[in-house]
Amino acid sequence: MSNLYETDYHQWLSNQVALLRNRHFDQLDLENLLEDLELGIESKVDNLEHFLTNLILHLLKCDYQTSVLRDTVATKRVINGWLNSIDNARDGINKLLRKNHSLEQRVEDALVESYPDGKNGAIREMNRHIPTKCPKLDNSSFPDTCPWSYEKLMEKDWYPLNGVEL
Repeated sequence: MSNLYETDYHQWLSNQVALLRNRHFDQLDLENLLEDLELGIESKVDNLEHFLTNLILHLLKCDYQTSVLRDTVATKRVINGWLNSIDNARDGINKLLRKNHSLEQRVEDALVESYPDGKNGAIREMNRHIPTKCPKLDNSSFPDTCPWSYEKLMEKDWYPLNGVEL
């Protein structure tokens, strides 16, 4: 059975399901089955962190653009694209949680894990557009921890526009 796991994963998985369904517990490939279940859980958490990172990255860029740069023509054009990314990330998180309710208890930890990556991504992406004569963003350009709660991040139609009208 272990060999099948390495050569034909889907067949192996089908066999494991059939063995479970027929209550042939003594024939299960427990070592690989447990590893596969653990990897599946971690994969879902990784997906959650990916969506959160993307959401944070675009919210931070939006906040910086509207609170620091405030160039209205560029701001409107640039932010409209970011709003789509923000909405897509929220939709992805909501879909993932709808299909995996147990992930809800991992949200706060995932947010803590995701924030530094979102922050670093925002710094990197914003620096690509800052003229060379202007100071670049660095780690101190954004807070050390996420400035918004998970509930605020997920609030439909909320964006940190800081009074900028789109």
